[in-house]
Amino acid sequence: MRPPGRPEPGQVEPTRPGDTGTWRSLSIADPARMGAERSPTSERVHRFADNLSLRARLTLIYGMLFFAAGSVLVLVNYLIVAVLLNALLSEESAAELVAHGHLIEEVLTHVTRFSLLALFLVGLLAVALGYAVAGRALSPLQKITRIARRLSERSLHERIALSGPDDEIRELADTFDGMLERLDRAFDGQRRFVANASHELRTPLAINRTLLEVALTAPDVSSDLKSVGRTLLETNARHERLIDGLLFLAKSDRELEVRARVDLGEVAGTVLSQLSAEVAESGLALRRDLRQAPVVGDPVLLERLVANLVENALKYNVPDGGITVRSGMYEGRPAVQVENSGKIIPAYEIEGLFEPFRRGSGDRVGSGRSAGLGLSIVRSVVRAHEGVVTAWPRSGGGLVITVCLPVPTDETPERR
Repeated sequence: MRPPGRPEPGQVEPTRPGDTGTWRSLSIADPARMGAERSPTSERVHRFADNLSLRARLTLIYGMLFFAAGSVLVLVNYLIVAVLLNALLSEESAAELVAHGHLIEEVLTHVTRFSLLALFLVGLLAVALGYAVAGRALSPLQKITRIARRLSERSLHERIALSGPDDEIRELADTFDGMLERLDRAFDGQRRFVANASHELRTPLAINRTLLEVALTAPDVSSDLKSVGRTLLETNARHERLIDGLLFLAKSDRELEVRARVDLGEVAGTVLSQLSAEVAESGLALRRDLRQAPVVGDPVLLERLVANLVENALKYNVPDGGITVRSGMYEGRPAVQVENSGKIIPAYEIEGLFEPFRRGSGDRVGSGRSAGLGLSIVRSVVRAHEGVVTAWPRSGGGLVITVCLPVPTDETPERR
């Protein structure tokens, strides 16, 4: 029987008043209970085979081939010695053959024993040499893997530039370099287009806003024109928010130019103080649990990240709802988490919320409240900081969004 107050499996426990010290964690089914049960021996064999690296597999193959060839060589050596001894004693009498039979068996036994010992010792040396040769042969692939791991859309300028013989691995590296060059040009052109278009559009929008504000202050303006002017101002303001969002998205898609030590708890506190008027006006209950979470990153981008999460929680909420903001160490990494009540969102729709111009309603109705770039900017900033953003539905409606960033180390460079 389930204890009272315990949530059902797979559900998130609803927030209790004042319960802000506990991080919300996504419940995941235990994979060990799914599918057919395996025996412990079979499980160990599968785990060992899955964990073997390519270098270890090549070494095992080299060793097995050597021992197989060596065993054949020992057998052939045994047969040759036996044939030669029998041939040397073939001309002797039967009595002499019986007398020397024990000697022949002893010689063959010693030959076999020392051959097997030599095979074992040389086999160990062959396995060690095979391990070294396999590592040497796979070193170009390891270099390709390291560079591919380090790459993202903000660091596509790096190249493998593999040197050495013109073989299959060199051809693979050159092909990879060509693909990186094409991707770098495509991403750079896209970012330049968005930034240039946004800058070009901001000037006429600013002029339109100024003209409308001046026109609305004229004493002889009728009430109908004032109503139209206010509508145009709201439309113009939405377009400015959209342009600002595109500019910020283009900036966050680049490699970080500023790296400084920042406390996510302090950033979250600053954002909440800046949005205190909006929170008070919304009538939502705000719960906070802000603890130290040191990271290395761009302070402006991180402040925008937290602000977008809180603004998203304010916009897509319900009357008499609430918002919970947490910061601290989550699963061993500095993190910030924003939880809000709201409409029930299916789990399969959450991934689409992080796409540009997507809103919780699934359409563009009511888009005057938002440009639809809030969570896409969050994801872009998280990627720029090599972090992870996770979102899942909250029990009773709403979202729980958690951003985890890498732990800063002494080797982490700081630059401005």
